[in-house]
Amino acid sequence: MTTILTIANQKGGVGKTTTALTLAHGLARRGKRTLLLDFDPQGQTARALHLSPSAGIYALLTMDTGFNETAYIQNKIMETRRENLWLLSGNKQTADAQAMINSQGKPISWVQETLERFCTSQYHYLVLDTAPSLGGIQEHVLWASDMVIVPTPAEALGSDGLRQVLDTMKRLSAEKGWKGGLFGVLPTFLMEQVKEHRINLDAMRVNLGELILPPIHRAVVLAECPAFGKTIFEHAPDSRAAEEYARLVDIVLKA
Repeated sequence: MTTILTIANQKGGVGKTTTALTLAHGLARRGKRTLLLDFDPQGQTARALHLSPSAGIYALLTMDTGFNETAYIQNKIMETRRENLWLLSGNKQTADAQAMINSQGKPISWVQETLERFCTSQYHYLVLDTAPSLGGIQEHVLWASDMVIVPTPAEALGSDGLRQVLDTMKRLSAEKGWKGGLFGVLPTFLMEQVKEHRINLDAMRVNLGELILPPIHRAVVLAECPAFGKTIFEHAPDSRAAEEYARLVDIVLKA
């Protein structure tokens, strides 16, 4: 059985792509066949691995190939040179796919149906990275998810994006009958010496309790990873950041 796990926040710069990529690699390192799908038109996950962004997500969502669609989609899935980890990249054409979905009035289940048709049979986990604000397609991606992780910085300005994505999930459950759920909120860029961060982290724990995951501290080594085309497990495996993300992997595997 394949678990679909989405990393989402309607605010940018919260550590979303870092979390999606690191979690996917962490699962792969534990022997789980993992496909990372990048629904962001910027294609940052591919660039973070020193790969070229491609129109893989566009192909998945439009399936307007005119020939063997399954073979075509499989050909778009990229090797990452890491055991058990593959990538279906996005690029600027992902925005065109969004426009197509909206103009054709595709059902909320459209992304889920395409994932089940082309991706779920081969993998233990699908990890979906989303753009901060991608219109209707973000709702389609959330609908496809079994679990959602919301990275959010431990600062006052981070609360808006968190609240927006939680509201979206509540609406999908209430109005559309979504069966997935919030796996947890992941505090990111934490600096415990900053009073605001401590106050906001405490407030999140009061409001959301056990849904607040162990935080990821701000770390230079995490910022360095894209320059080397590596994840934190490769770039600085003995760092606190690697330990913190490994702990997140443990929590997901135990779910």
